[in-house]
Amino acid sequence: MLSVETYQTMAEAAGAMTDRSRFLGGGTLIMRAVNYGDQSFDRIVRSRQLDRTIKAESSGVRIGAAATMTDILASRDVPFLHPVARVIGGPAIRNMATVGGNLFAPPPYGDFATALLALDARVMMTNGQEEPIEGFLAARNYARGLVAAVHIPTGKEADFRFLKVSRVKPKGVAMLSIAAWLRRGEARIAWGNMGRTPLRSKAAERLLNHASLDESGIAPAIAVCAQDLQPFDDALATAWYRREVAPIYLKHLLLDGGRS
Repeated sequence: MLSVETYQTMAEAAGAMTDRSRFLGGGTLIMRAVNYGDQSFDRIVRSRQLDRTIKAESSGVRIGAAATMTDILASRDVPFLHPVARVIGGPAIRNMATVGGNLFAPPPYGDFATALLALDARVMMTNGQEEPIEGFLAARNYARGLVAAVHIPTGKEADFRFLKVSRVKPKGVAMLSIAAWLRRGEARIAWGNMGRTPLRSKAAERLLNHASLDESGIAPAIAVCAQDLQPFDDALATAWYRREVAPIYLKHLLLDGGRS
Protein backbone atom coordinates (compact mmCIF):
# COMPACT_ATOMS: atom_id res chain seq x y z
CA MET A 1 0.00 0.00 0.00
CA LEU A 2 1.23 3.47 -0.87
CA SER A 3 1.44 5.92 2.03
CA VAL A 4 1.85 9.70 1.98
CA GLU A 5 3.68 11.53 4.77
CA THR A 6 3.84 15.32 5.15
CA TYR A 7 6.49 17.15 7.17
CA GLN A 8 6.82 20.80 8.16
CA THR A 9 10.47 21.22 7.17
CA MET A 10 12.76 19.88 4.49
CA ALA A 11 15.12 18.61 7.19
CA GLU A 12 12.35 16.46 8.67
CA ALA A 13 11.37 15.21 5.23
CA ALA A 14 14.98 14.38 4.43
CA GLY A 15 15.23 12.33 7.61
CA ALA A 16 12.26 10.25 6.50
CA MET A 17 13.72 9.32 3.11
CA THR A 18 14.72 5.71 2.38
CA ASP A 19 15.34 3.78 -0.82
CA ARG A 20 11.61 2.92 -0.78
CA SER A 21 10.55 6.58 -0.55
CA ARG A 22 10.05 9.26 -3.17
CA PHE A 23 9.85 12.98 -2.50
CA LEU A 24 6.88 14.82 -3.98
CA GLY A 25 7.94 18.15 -5.45
CA GLY A 26 6.15 19.06 -8.65
CA GLY A 27 4.87 15.53 -9.15
CA THR A 28 5.30 15.30 -12.92
CA LEU A 29 7.40 12.14 -12.69
CA ILE A 30 6.30 10.60 -9.42
CA MET A 31 2.57 10.73 -10.19
CA ARG A 32 3.23 9.18 -13.58
CA ALA A 33 5.03 6.36 -11.77
CA VAL A 34 2.11 5.96 -9.35
CA ASN A 35 -0.40 5.82 -12.21
CA TYR A 36 1.67 3.14 -13.95
CA GLY A 37 1.86 1.02 -10.80
CA ASP A 38 5.57 1.45 -10.07
CA GLN A 39 6.45 -1.01 -7.30
CA SER A 40 9.91 0.39 -6.52
CA PHE A 41 8.56 2.66 -3.77
CA ASP A 42 5.72 2.55 -1.24
CA ARG A 43 6.05 5.94 0.52
CA ILE A 44 5.60 9.46 -0.78
CA VAL A 45 7.22 12.15 1.35
CA ARG A 46 6.11 15.79 1.22
CA SER A 47 7.26 19.01 2.88
CA ARG A 48 5.42 22.26 3.54
CA GLN A 49 8.74 24.11 3.26
CA LEU A 50 9.59 24.46 -0.43
CA ASP A 51 12.22 26.81 -1.84
CA ARG A 52 11.32 28.35 -5.21
CA THR A 53 13.70 31.30 -4.97
CA ILE A 54 16.12 32.23 -7.75
CA LYS A 55 18.76 34.60 -6.50
CA ALA A 56 21.85 36.15 -8.05
CA GLU A 57 24.76 36.17 -5.60
CA SER A 58 28.36 37.37 -5.85
CA SER A 59 29.53 33.81 -6.54
CA GLY A 60 26.81 32.90 -9.00
CA VAL A 61 23.10 32.08 -9.08
CA ARG A 62 21.32 29.99 -6.46
CA ILE A 63 18.15 28.21 -7.63
CA GLY A 64 15.87 26.61 -5.05
CA ALA A 65 15.08 22.97 -5.74
CA ALA A 66 11.34 23.66 -5.87
CA ALA A 67 11.69 26.35 -8.54
CA THR A 68 9.62 25.34 -11.55
CA MET A 69 10.40 25.73 -15.22
CA THR A 70 7.86 28.57 -15.25
CA ASP A 71 9.79 30.23 -12.41
CA ILE A 72 12.97 29.92 -14.48
CA LEU A 73 11.30 31.57 -17.47
CA ALA A 74 10.03 34.42 -15.28
CA SER A 75 13.41 35.13 -13.69
CA ARG A 76 15.66 37.93 -14.94
CA ASP A 77 18.61 36.36 -13.13
CA VAL A 78 18.83 33.31 -15.42
CA PRO A 79 17.99 34.40 -19.00
CA PHE A 80 20.60 31.96 -20.34
CA LEU A 81 18.43 29.11 -18.99
CA HIS A 82 15.24 30.30 -20.65
CA PRO A 83 15.87 28.30 -23.88
CA VAL A 84 16.22 25.16 -21.77
CA ALA A 85 13.10 25.65 -19.64
CA ARG A 86 11.06 26.69 -22.66
CA VAL A 87 11.39 23.29 -24.38
CA ILE A 88 10.45 21.20 -21.34
CA GLY A 89 6.90 20.02 -21.97
CA GLY A 90 3.91 22.29 -22.37
CA PRO A 91 2.63 25.02 -20.02
CA ALA A 92 1.05 22.57 -17.55
CA ILE A 93 4.29 20.59 -17.20
CA ARG A 94 6.41 23.73 -16.89
CA ASN A 95 4.12 24.98 -14.12
CA MET A 96 4.87 21.86 -12.05
CA ALA A 97 8.24 20.42 -13.11
CA THR A 98 10.96 21.45 -10.66
CA VAL A 99 14.69 21.96 -10.93
CA GLY A 100 15.32 19.47 -8.12
CA GLY A 101 13.08 16.85 -9.67
CA ASN A 102 14.85 17.15 -13.02
CA LEU A 103 18.08 16.00 -11.38
CA PHE A 104 16.44 12.60 -10.85
CA ALA A 105 14.60 12.41 -14.17
CA PRO A 106 15.33 9.23 -16.15
CA PRO A 107 15.66 9.22 -19.94
CA PRO A 108 14.07 10.59 -22.06
CA TYR A 109 13.72 13.44 -19.54
CA GLY A 110 16.38 15.44 -17.71
CA ASP A 111 17.14 18.24 -20.18
CA PHE A 112 17.59 20.78 -17.39
CA ALA A 113 20.03 18.52 -15.55
CA THR A 114 22.02 18.26 -18.78
CA ALA A 115 22.28 22.04 -18.93
CA LEU A 116 23.37 22.21 -15.28
CA LEU A 117 26.11 19.65 -15.97
CA ALA A 118 27.54 21.80 -18.76
CA LEU A 119 27.39 24.83 -16.46
CA ASP A 120 29.41 23.06 -13.75
CA ALA A 121 26.66 23.53 -11.17
CA ARG A 122 26.93 22.38 -7.57
CA VAL A 123 24.14 20.52 -5.79
CA MET A 124 23.29 21.76 -2.30
CA MET A 125 21.68 19.24 0.04
CA THR A 126 19.36 19.96 2.97
CA ASN A 127 22.05 18.76 5.40
CA GLY A 128 24.38 21.53 4.24
CA GLN A 129 26.62 19.36 2.11
CA GLU A 130 27.51 20.36 -1.46
CA GLU A 131 28.96 18.41 -4.34
CA PRO A 132 29.65 18.90 -8.04
CA ILE A 133 26.68 17.94 -10.15
CA GLU A 134 28.69 15.39 -12.12
CA GLY A 135 29.34 13.30 -9.01
CA PHE A 136 25.76 13.74 -7.84
CA LEU A 137 24.31 12.49 -11.11
CA ALA A 138 26.66 9.51 -11.25
CA ALA A 139 25.63 8.34 -7.77
CA ARG A 140 22.11 9.68 -7.45
CA ASN A 141 19.68 7.74 -5.31
CA TYR A 142 16.65 8.65 -3.28
CA ALA A 143 18.04 7.63 0.11
CA ARG A 144 20.93 10.14 0.11
CA GLY A 145 18.75 13.00 1.32
CA LEU A 146 16.97 15.87 -0.36
CA VAL A 147 18.26 18.55 -2.68
CA ALA A 148 17.85 22.08 -1.30
CA ALA A 149 19.17 24.06 -4.27
CA VAL A 150 21.63 24.18 -7.13
CA HIS A 151 24.33 26.80 -7.56
CA ILE A 152 25.67 27.94 -10.93
CA PRO A 153 29.06 29.69 -10.73
CA THR A 154 29.27 33.26 -11.91
CA GLY A 155 30.45 34.04 -15.42
CA LYS A 156 28.81 31.07 -17.15
CA GLU A 157 25.91 32.71 -18.93
CA ALA A 158 27.64 34.39 -21.87
CA ASP A 159 29.30 31.23 -23.17
CA PHE A 160 26.39 28.79 -22.82
CA ARG A 161 24.36 27.19 -25.58
CA PHE A 162 21.77 24.40 -25.69
CA LEU A 163 20.09 22.17 -28.27
CA LYS A 164 17.24 19.72 -27.86
CA VAL A 165 16.65 17.19 -30.64
CA SER A 166 13.08 15.91 -30.72
CA ARG A 167 11.00 14.08 -33.29
CA VAL A 168 7.89 16.01 -32.21
CA LYS A 169 8.18 19.80 -32.02
CA PRO A 170 7.91 21.86 -29.95
CA LYS A 171 6.94 19.77 -26.92
CA GLY A 172 8.19 16.27 -27.69
CA VAL A 173 10.63 14.48 -25.42
CA ALA A 174 14.26 14.63 -26.45
CA MET A 175 15.89 11.95 -28.56
CA LEU A 176 19.05 13.65 -27.33
CA SER A 177 20.01 17.02 -25.94
CA ILE A 178 23.34 18.84 -25.89
CA ALA A 179 24.48 21.65 -23.62
CA ALA A 180 27.80 23.38 -24.09
CA TRP A 181 29.81 25.92 -22.16
CA LEU A 182 32.62 27.22 -24.33
CA ARG A 183 35.45 29.51 -23.37
CA ARG A 184 39.01 29.67 -24.66
CA GLY A 185 41.01 27.19 -22.61
CA GLU A 186 37.97 25.55 -21.06
CA ALA A 187 35.03 23.68 -22.57
CA ARG A 188 32.24 21.54 -21.14
CA ILE A 189 29.96 19.46 -23.39
CA ALA A 190 27.06 17.62 -21.74
CA TRP A 191 24.62 15.19 -23.33
CA GLY A 192 21.15 14.07 -22.32
CA ASN A 193 19.69 10.73 -23.39
CA MET A 194 23.11 9.43 -24.37
CA GLY A 195 23.39 7.46 -21.15
CA ARG A 196 21.23 6.63 -18.14
CA THR A 197 22.24 9.99 -16.66
CA PRO A 198 23.58 13.12 -18.38
CA LEU A 199 27.20 12.62 -19.46
CA ARG A 200 30.11 14.75 -20.60
CA SER A 201 32.18 14.36 -23.79
CA LYS A 202 35.54 14.74 -22.07
CA ALA A 203 37.60 13.67 -25.08
CA ALA A 204 35.87 16.30 -27.20
CA GLU A 205 36.26 18.91 -24.46
CA ARG A 206 40.02 18.47 -24.38
CA LEU A 207 40.23 19.05 -28.12
CA LEU A 208 38.00 22.12 -27.96
CA ASN A 209 39.88 23.83 -25.14
CA HIS A 210 42.19 25.76 -27.46
CA ALA A 211 40.40 25.28 -30.77
CA SER A 212 38.89 27.95 -32.95
CA LEU A 213 35.13 27.60 -33.31
CA ASP A 214 35.12 27.12 -37.06
CA GLU A 215 34.66 24.00 -39.15
CA SER A 216 38.32 23.03 -39.27
CA GLY A 217 38.94 23.93 -35.63
CA ILE A 218 36.14 21.77 -34.23
CA ALA A 219 36.66 18.79 -36.58
CA PRO A 220 38.91 16.77 -34.21
CA ALA A 221 36.44 17.20 -31.34
CA ILE A 222 33.49 16.23 -33.53
CA ALA A 223 35.27 13.03 -34.54
CA VAL A 224 35.57 11.81 -30.93
CA CYS A 225 32.44 13.34 -29.39
CA ALA A 226 30.65 10.00 -28.88
CA GLN A 227 33.67 8.33 -27.29
CA ASP A 228 32.54 8.89 -23.68
CA LEU A 229 28.84 8.34 -24.28
CA GLN A 230 26.64 5.32 -23.54
CA PRO A 231 23.71 5.50 -25.99
CA PHE A 232 20.88 3.01 -25.65
CA ASP A 233 17.91 1.68 -27.58
CA ASP A 234 14.42 2.95 -26.79
CA ALA A 235 11.19 3.82 -28.60
CA LEU A 236 12.68 7.11 -29.82
CA ALA A 237 15.89 5.83 -31.42
CA THR A 238 18.44 3.04 -31.41
CA ALA A 239 21.83 3.34 -29.76
CA TRP A 240 23.40 3.09 -33.24
CA TYR A 241 21.34 5.99 -34.56
CA ARG A 242 22.08 8.20 -31.56
CA ARG A 243 25.80 7.57 -31.95
CA GLU A 244 25.66 8.29 -35.69
CA VAL A 245 23.83 11.61 -35.41
CA ALA A 246 25.63 12.91 -32.31
CA PRO A 247 28.51 14.46 -34.32
CA ILE A 248 26.06 16.14 -36.70
CA TYR A 249 24.12 17.87 -33.94
CA LEU A 250 27.21 18.83 -31.96
CA LYS A 251 28.64 20.46 -35.08
CA HIS A 252 25.36 22.32 -35.55
CA LEU A 253 25.48 23.56 -31.94
CA LEU A 254 29.11 24.65 -32.08
CA LEU A 255 28.95 26.45 -35.42
CA ASP A 256 25.65 28.28 -35.12
CA GLY A 257 24.40 27.74 -31.58
CA GLY A 258 21.84 25.12 -32.59
CA ARG A 259 19.61 27.61 -34.37
CA SER A 260 17.35 26.07 -36.99
